[in-house]
Amino acid sequence: MGPAGARTVPATTEGPHVTTPRLDTAPWLVREPHVDLETLGVTESVFSLANGYLGIRGTLDEVEPFGMRGAYLSGVYETHPLSYPEGGYGHPEVGQGLLTVTDGTPVRVLVDGVPLDVREVRPQVHERTLDLRAGTLDRRVRWTALSGTTMEVTSRRIVSLAERSVCAVRYEVRALDGPAHVVVRSEVAAGEVTPTGVDNDDPRVAPALDHAFEPLVHVSTATGGALGSRTHRSGITIAAAVDHEIDGGRVSTHADEHHVITTVAADLLPGQGLTVVKAVGYSWSYDAVVDSVVGEASAAVGSARDLGWEGLLARQRAVLDELWATADVQVDGDPELQQALRYAVFQLFCAAACISDAPVGAKGLTGMGYSGHTFWDVEGFVLPALTLLRPDAAARLLRWRSSTLDHARERAGTLGLAGAAFPWRTISGPELSAYWPASTAAMHVNADISRAFRLHQNATGEDLDSVGGLEVLVETARLWMSMGHEDAAGGWHLFGMTGPDEYTGVVDDNVFTNLMARRNLRWAADACRRHQARARELGVDHTETAAWRSAADAVHVPWDEGLRVHPMNENFTTYREWRFEDKREDYPVQEHQHYAKFYRRQVLKQADLVQALWWCRDDFTDEEVARDLDYYEARTVRDSSLSAAVQAVVCAQAQHPDLALRYLRECALVDLRDVQGDTAKGLHLASIGGAWLALVAGLGGMREDHEDLEIAPLLPSSLTRTAYHLTWRGRLLRVETTREGTTVTLLRGEGPVTVVVDGAPLPVTAAAPVSVPLRAPTPLLDEPRQPAGREPRT
Repeated sequence: MGPAGARTVPATTEGPHVTTPRLDTAPWLVREPHVDLETLGVTESVFSLANGYLGIRGTLDEVEPFGMRGAYLSGVYETHPLSYPEGGYGHPEVGQGLLTVTDGTPVRVLVDGVPLDVREVRPQVHERTLDLRAGTLDRRVRWTALSGTTMEVTSRRIVSLAERSVCAVRYEVRALDGPAHVVVRSEVAAGEVTPTGVDNDDPRVAPALDHAFEPLVHVSTATGGALGSRTHRSGITIAAAVDHEIDGGRVSTHADEHHVITTVAADLLPGQGLTVVKAVGYSWSYDAVVDSVVGEASAAVGSARDLGWEGLLARQRAVLDELWATADVQVDGDPELQQALRYAVFQLFCAAACISDAPVGAKGLTGMGYSGHTFWDVEGFVLPALTLLRPDAAARLLRWRSSTLDHARERAGTLGLAGAAFPWRTISGPELSAYWPASTAAMHVNADISRAFRLHQNATGEDLDSVGGLEVLVETARLWMSMGHEDAAGGWHLFGMTGPDEYTGVVDDNVFTNLMARRNLRWAADACRRHQARARELGVDHTETAAWRSAADAVHVPWDEGLRVHPMNENFTTYREWRFEDKREDYPVQEHQHYAKFYRRQVLKQADLVQALWWCRDDFTDEEVARDLDYYEARTVRDSSLSAAVQAVVCAQAQHPDLALRYLRECALVDLRDVQGDTAKGLHLASIGGAWLALVAGLGGMREDHEDLEIAPLLPSSLTRTAYHLTWRGRLLRVETTREGTTVTLLRGEGPVTVVVDGAPLPVTAAAPVSVPLRAPTPLLDEPRQPAGREPRT
């Protein structure tokens, strides 16, 4: 990923950092049996709930203690200045940061005048559970009040997957064995009074994001109210409204410009309880007046009240029942991996279920990591997975990307190039990266985005232009033509590029970039041939498409004849070797060494040439895959969470299923086990999408880039069965692999559909599933080795 690599971040506001939360392993639940205050930052991310429009971190109900509070709305950001030690032409001058918006989750309780604070009461029971089938986060706390009464609080929280603007909390406090005077204080706290978690050393950035909102409206009702505000610089208006259903208490409500506070008091006898259900609605707009935005938020609350708590739960369950009917994944023989893969599917779906006119950020709506920016990781790993699992959500993300073409054209013009240059990192479309060697120079982002459009068209069978794809392919092809250089011998080169590996920047003829540009040019030419009338509207003629094909045919691909491997870029195999044995503790490399040292050493942050072996598979022989993988495995340190998924897929491609499984486990457990040490800043969405791909494209051998769907299953020695679902051209398929063989079943849709299994095209119908024997791995080389101390972290 473009930003700096993993860093260890304090998980709480106090105490030493303990990186790994203790979570039970279960097929459908993620349960923390004893809430650990030292890992709050991590578990707040793990227990995040989102729907693509709204996201809420898994904070404790009573707010404190916390690692990082956060409620987020996709597309809601504030701008801030970007500063440079030395100015330069074309540097972006304005940054954007995701904002913490009004938080509607806080519920505080006092028992006989003493607040529930788990740092002080030392609860006998304190557990939390995320239910992947119900879509709820449950919490239970039991403690003894100063009066001697045993008290218990239970809460359940949802971010609705059916009502996109709604989150709701059911909070019950019960006196178990004695009387108690109880006060429940339910709050809605505006974003301007909520800590944002901004991580930026520029003294101008934090004030811009910490004080982004101007309060405009506050309203109170008998059981709730609403707040409306507008960002100072980006001009976005947001609103949050709240209402309560109360069973068993006396109610009062107060509102000011920063809060809506509803207080409920009750005198409980032994065995009695007080229940508060709060529904919170959100809305935002670039141009609507505040009263209209507040009205929309209030209407969302009205809809939630009409459904009622049980209705919200029922609709949540119905949405997830459909998800698991069409997207469940199963592995037998590894309960940890089973849980992690279902968690990945759940969070992948929740990142985009209700998204509209906004991107998915690298952390989704689960934290402030990377300032909420989206990167090529989303088109590279999230979108291909969504295309095969939830193609409607993938289509909305692609339409957002195509809607930013004008920003990309403007950026290309600034760079003196034709066509469109998509940004390395952005929220609303403009380039936001202040470090050009790992952003502007990483032009492969344009081919990565084009690939997402091409795979979606191929996998769904839908018209490419329905998501704005033709124009994207045309403008990116024009970009490549304006950057390419033809030498005297007719070879076509790309100079001064940075590939996926950010430890080898600004090089000539990066193989991944060159091959992806070749594909981009051919995709564009093929698409224009299929859509001739639309292509003419875009100014494309036969002469231009012929030039694209000619350049693609002439792309230069470096080759080291002595080593019989592809140099990652021109001369890479002649760079000085990195002393891995001497630097076992010096990771991430970029935090221990200057770029001037490692830019020209044979050390890789993440898969680069190896990624080309997967994404550009037609350009390599089986022997080249085996030899290239062996060479680069020994030089890749995986300081990026993106790498494990790629290595899992290519290790399976090279017939090393056991090593592929180890990488799959690292990828799938990246957040549940805080593998990179930075989950406190939010989930790793590219790894979440990558985990599904590591199973399906890795061990499953699935390829979706040719005319027919292909699979080539392998089964590692420690697994006895794998099964997954995917949607291919409107048909739902289930693929199950056991020691006996693989069965492909058509569950929904009109058949037949051709699936290529181990190279043989086979027709699959609802009445006639296809079964084939499981083949044994046939590696050409022994299992490759990794740098000292950088083996897969399983």
